[in-house]
Amino acid sequence: MPVKTVSVEHFLALARQYPVVDVRSPAEFSHAHFPGAYHLPLFTDEERAIVGTLYHHQGREAAIRKGLDFFGPKMRALTEQAELIWQKHHTSGEEKVEKGSFLLYCWRGGMRSRAIAWLLDLMGYEVYLLQGGYKAFRQAVLHSFSIPLPLLLLGGYTGSGKTRILHRLRDQHIPVICLEELAHHRGSAFGDLGMPLQPSQEMFENLLAMEIHRLLQLPDIQEKGIWTEDESQRIGDLVIPNALWEQMRKAPVYFLEVPFEKRLQQIVAEYGQYDIGLIEAAILRISKRLGGVATRQALDYLHARKIPDCFAILLQYYDKLYQKSLHQRDSRVPVHHFPVHDAADEEIVCWLKQTRIPVS
Repeated sequence: MPVKTVSVEHFLALARQYPVVDVRSPAEFSHAHFPGAYHLPLFTDEERAIVGTLYHHQGREAAIRKGLDFFGPKMRALTEQAELIWQKHHTSGEEKVEKGSFLLYCWRGGMRSRAIAWLLDLMGYEVYLLQGGYKAFRQAVLHSFSIPLPLLLLGGYTGSGKTRILHRLRDQHIPVICLEELAHHRGSAFGDLGMPLQPSQEMFENLLAMEIHRLLQLPDIQEKGIWTEDESQRIGDLVIPNALWEQMRKAPVYFLEVPFEKRLQQIVAEYGQYDIGLIEAAILRISKRLGGVATRQALDYLHARKIPDCFAILLQYYDKLYQKSLHQRDSRVPVHHFPVHDAADEEIVCWLKQTRIPVS
């Protein structure tokens, strides 16, 4: 069966069913890749550098010959690894599944992916190559942030439980993009505590674009809308792409009015469990913006183990930042307020579902 080359859109559709395999080098894959892709590198990082150097200095033919020197001894191992990927993707137990289709890509859809495609085709697999490779996928990723989205922003001061409410909405099959979840960060100076390492900026964009693509396939998505946090553009070390950020600034906000004391209790419960040294380091990171007096007070309370008093100072700081952000928003953008007080999550979700303005 001949190897087929498909567009990004067709590749994305097929990826819902078949395993996607990245044949680039370990360093390339580690930096960023197609979300959910398996890794089957044709070359090591060192081999890729050698082939690339030959290509630039001696031309394509010399690079191909050296590539074949590396490829030849690996062919059997590559087929065995591909078999493991196929079985892992299609089974949860010991039952063996017949050979089927693979989706492959390298950087530009050139020598590396075609070499692996030839080998897998020889072994009886149906193979689809991504036209233009990972580079074409990245172009589609960046374009996706300019697609008009029916965004609805969930707002509220720090400690309002926005992420928890978004999860509740998602549990009810309501379209949601959880930016902090994708970024592995809660957004503040303390947002990395207890979280895995953040992905690269490129990988964050890939994950975000795939979420957008998935949600846009849902029926009636323009009428349903897509919920996300009313987030600052920077989330830890990552940045929301400008095109998407501009859309967010124009989207209606549904603001949860949670009393200060209730938010403080939640922040203490969430962050008070962490090592004092980690909390101190986070405070020092914002010391210039917090101010000398407030920083000293917060640290004194922290060292005295008066965690609520320490966090109260920090919460006041973040409240002022959010107030400034709200005032800078275009006055034509609607902000709908909901006094939470002792409202249960179910009541908040019900309000969000019933009172939002339909997206046109």
